[in-house]
Amino acid sequence: MISIIVLGAAAGGGFPQWNSNAVRCQRARSADPMCPSQSQAGLAVSADRRHWFLLNASPDLRQQIFSAPVLHPQEGLRSSPIAGVILTAAEVDTVTGLLCLRERHTFDLYAASPVQDVLAANPIFNALNAAFVTRHTVESLMPFPLRHPDGRDSGLIATLFPVPGKVPLFLETEGRDVQSDDDVMGLELSDGDKLVVFIPGCAHMTDAVRSRLQDADLVFFDGTLWDDDEMIRAGLGPKTGRRMGHMPVSGDGGTLDAFAAISVGRKILIHINNSNPILDRASPEYAAVLAAGWDVAFDGMTVQL
Repeated sequence: MISIIVLGAAAGGGFPQWNSNAVRCQRARSADPMCPSQSQAGLAVSADRRHWFLLNASPDLRQQIFSAPVLHPQEGLRSSPIAGVILTAAEVDTVTGLLCLRERHTFDLYAASPVQDVLAANPIFNALNAAFVTRHTVESLMPFPLRHPDGRDSGLIATLFPVPGKVPLFLETEGRDVQSDDDVMGLELSDGDKLVVFIPGCAHMTDAVRSRLQDADLVFFDGTLWDDDEMIRAGLGPKTGRRMGHMPVSGDGGTLDAFAAISVGRKILIHINNSNPILDRASPEYAAVLAAGWDVAFDGMTVQL
């Protein structure tokens, strides 16, 4: 059995974004039920609902833990059901929440070498005391067991695999802003029966990614933008979605198109930017996603396989 909680469904900045005065963000601030607020993307997964592993650590992590009772302390003066964190990239919105976990709690931190290198190069992450937090550098495409703090097997096997993406925004320099398969990972999780795939960022579909998705029981996939030029047309930035490392949901080669020939048990869009109209549950785009057999993630959403 795999239990999953969506801790956050939005892309970096959340929804509403703190400095956005766009109509949908205004509606979210006014508690419009058709535009519910969403925090920045992340999941919690468990095989026994007692020990949980976080998939990425967003800047909103403290509030996300507060909002998920299963992640509250269960025993003693200090404790946590959080047994580990798995990182798929080193972006601000995937690693900043680690600093919320600095209070001498024992857990394992798993990531590929480019992500671990970023953490090692920034001394602020030394706040995660090495006496309590063990960093595991995981080799791409190599399955690894997730273990409880006492070393017992959790029942979950994870595999990180490269997906088309780019270096973190804060590392972009001339010659380093190209898309790279090394800096962004997807994640497979299995309990030996069911298979979950988590890909919150993907610049375009490839045969290798398609093979990872095929016949999965559940997929959480990049839903950042509806249109590739969405940010440009709205005057929000100079980059296309693909240049930002995110394939659009719509259009030729977009997510809906790419998944038309991929057999998946259940498909859920996650990491949704505040500019994406699917955050409005009354929009035609939201209806189109549902009609195509997709769900749209939301904070507090639970799935059990």
